[in-house]
Amino acid sequence: MNTRATLGTLAFAALMLAACGSSDDASTEATADTVEMPADEALEAISDEPVADPEATATDAPETDAAAEATAEEAADAAADVAAEAAAAAEDKSE
Repeated sequence: MNTRATLGTLAFAALMLAACGSSDDASTEATADTVEMPADEALEAISDEPVADPEATATDAPETDAAAEATAEEAADAAADVAAEAAAAAEDKSE
């Protein structure tokens, strides 16, 4: 008996929700979204002209080969130090 009451309440709630979701405009169901819709928007004429941004220009001098080599050597030295520390830690644990 309790199961019937629960099912009846659920059915009533489902019907109430279905009744609230109606649409008065019939064209909403007839119009399907396709991939061409965004493509058509992209092909429309553009009325805005490009504007130069003075803050966007690159003014930094490119890194020289010597600076890049020094940075690479520092990274290699740091990697060697880490490898030496790891080897020392492994030896300490094995003893």
